[in-house]
Amino acid sequence: MRDTILKIYKDEHDIFINRIEDFKNKWKFGTDKDIFIELAFCVLTPQSKARSAWSAIEKMVGNDILFNGTAEEINEYLNVVRFRNRKSEYLVLAREQFLKKGEFKIKQFLLNLGNDYEKREWIVKNIKGIGYKEAGHFLRNVGFVENLAILDRHILKNLNLSGVIDEVPKSMTKKIYLDIEEKMVKFSKEIGVPMEYLDLILWYKEAGEVFK
Repeated sequence: MRDTILKIYKDEHDIFINRIEDFKNKWKFGTDKDIFIELAFCVLTPQSKARSAWSAIEKMVGNDILFNGTAEEINEYLNVVRFRNRKSEYLVLAREQFLKKGEFKIKQFLLNLGNDYEKREWIVKNIKGIGYKEAGHFLRNVGFVENLAILDRHILKNLNLSGVIDEVPKSMTKKIYLDIEEKMVKFSKEIGVPMEYLDLILWYKEAGEVFK
């Protein structure tokens, strides 16, 4: 399994470098609205397909619903994701967190939260519908790529196959999540593959592509 990871890392290196650069450029050149779009995407992804969630986001942005629509209007676009009623409300609540005098101020707000772990902790505690996996996914997608694990079922399965964890946990508490993340960081150092690449490599191994 480790040989497989290293082979993918070597053979598809350019794919991963370009994707990481895309994430970093999102932060460097993206607007506050661009950053919020990524947060909204991660609110929609739990127990739903990423491509379906992104399709809903694109349609809402194109029709000026994500930033100005009511929960009821947003709900009309979420037929492709699970728990649409709750998630439409979560998007409105998330939007209100960063709306200051009619403008989004999410970038400066995130910068003021401290390091990556502190950013994630605040997001988990204050954005409804977001857990550690989704918070890490959001932060990775906007350029905070170096330290945080995104422990979805694909990553957990491959960490198990690699001997990093003994089994895939049936439920995920904060303690279990952070313990597995620590083991993943240690594993990345052991095999010489940085964390930001390791996550993408394991996803690529399962899906044959890197989406979001």
